[in-house]
Amino acid sequence: MRRSGIEVLALLCSAVMVLGLRAQEPEVPSGFTRQDVLRGSITEERSWWDVQHYELSVEFFPETKRIAGSNAITFTALADGSRMQVDLQPPLAVTRVSLRDEELEFEREGNVYWVTLADPIAKGESRTVTVSYEGRPLQSSRPPWSGGLSWRRDRDGDPFIATTCQGIGASIWWPNKDHGYDEPDRGMDIRATVPEALTAVANGRLVEVSADEEAETRTFHWRVTNPINNYCVNINVAKYVSIQSTYEGEAGQLDLEYWVLESQREDAERQFAEVPRTLEAFEHWFGAYPFYEDSYKLVVVPYLGMEHQSSVTYGNGFRNGYRGRDLSGTGVGLKFDFIIVHESAHEWWGNNVSMVDVADMWIHESFANYAENLFVDYHFSSEEAADYVIGCRALIQNDRPIIGTYGVNNSGSGDMYYKGGNMLHTMRMIVDDDDRWRGALRGINEQFRHRTVATDEIESFLSERCDFDFGPLFDQYLRTTDIPLLVQEVEGKQVALSFEDVVEGFEIPVRITVGDDVRRVLVGSERVVVDFDVPIESIEVDRSYYIRSERR
Repeated sequence: MRRSGIEVLALLCSAVMVLGLRAQEPEVPSGFTRQDVLRGSITEERSWWDVQHYELSVEFFPETKRIAGSNAITFTALADGSRMQVDLQPPLAVTRVSLRDEELEFEREGNVYWVTLADPIAKGESRTVTVSYEGRPLQSSRPPWSGGLSWRRDRDGDPFIATTCQGIGASIWWPNKDHGYDEPDRGMDIRATVPEALTAVANGRLVEVSADEEAETRTFHWRVTNPINNYCVNINVAKYVSIQSTYEGEAGQLDLEYWVLESQREDAERQFAEVPRTLEAFEHWFGAYPFYEDSYKLVVVPYLGMEHQSSVTYGNGFRNGYRGRDLSGTGVGLKFDFIIVHESAHEWWGNNVSMVDVADMWIHESFANYAENLFVDYHFSSEEAADYVIGCRALIQNDRPIIGTYGVNNSGSGDMYYKGGNMLHTMRMIVDDDDRWRGALRGINEQFRHRTVATDEIESFLSERCDFDFGPLFDQYLRTTDIPLLVQEVEGKQVALSFEDVVEGFEIPVRITVGDDVRRVLVGSERVVVDFDVPIESIEVDRSYYIRSERR
């Protein structure tokens, strides 16, 4: 059931094979389309070139809800190549593609542009292809869950604009190689041109602000020095003011910037005190913040929030909980601001360690969900942390597997949040050594720093670091919807324990208590008999394991 990284890559690469000038019809899995395959696969027109740097320039026209700009894509050839796949979704359209001022031929197929180079590029050579585009982009109907542009107004009637694109893809608003496996190794430059009364905030650090008095515009130049996910790239436009601060962290002084509306300054100064203690907790558990060079920003937006790298967006109303609500139903969720904690956790899980294929989105969301629990553990207590993660089990649907379909831009069940968090909490109980568990979490962020990974790599790493084969457990919780059933068969002073509804090889140590006698028993699908000194009246199974229990 588990796939190795080589198997995943082979599946992705084989999804589309292109021969000659026009793409051959790829094999399309049932329930998906050719466009799904082109979006979700490492096609031949993608695989031969490696993105080194993006230079995105885009102008916003609030009155007409249009954008226009270009993306200069610098890449290195991994093999000889002459045909590129560049992604841009309608209603936006590419107007020109050039290489060294020479116009290149291109043709559109749905969300894909096939770009033909006049001369083949040899392996090892580098080039910059500039893609110009314009149009009225899709408007997001429900950001951040739906992608596109949000053309809103603040309460004073001034433009309040934001981009969101997780799931639907960054190509909904700018042209790029829209697949998670290839991030720009040398980061990117972002130039956003807006009406002169407005401010544009993007990822990384602000390099320069230039004014065009004749056009009555200003251009904000932001620079990202680290690799970055396509969907993490964002531009937010409003009448922003900035609040500057610093955090003395594990890797030195980290610059903090909070970009808010003037009317929100007082609320922001109060609520954003949550940021330093969030970073403190996560540096403890996961290691140093991964993007010191690019700073940390919290940017107010007209939607709930998102994990944009070094530019976390915020719209939680300057209150604790999830829009003032405790997701766990225990009261613990009101001890912290959900958006600050959850979205900041993605700086480690999703932005530092990133999925190769969207089918493995759990790597982003399960760990970020689990981070909420670890935040509570660090600042409050382990008991309250357990209350929180266990309380969130009520939100688990068990509707479909957490891992999606590879090669077609398909993520799995939304259970990747709460079920995924409970899976990781269960794993901590299995390891039963917090120093080792913390070391494993920090180790992932060190071993795979600024890298894209597949599920099998995370599985193998955790199994090795924790000295326990987590393979069957990952199969159980990520690839099935069955929750293990712990069967207790009691007779006198003995209990026979076994698991039902489990995959082959599933076997974990379970903590049980009879009276004052606490045992850790390794239980699989075969019956294990445990003797106690007194007749067994009741058995307490540690609540932190995400399992069902039944006495027979």
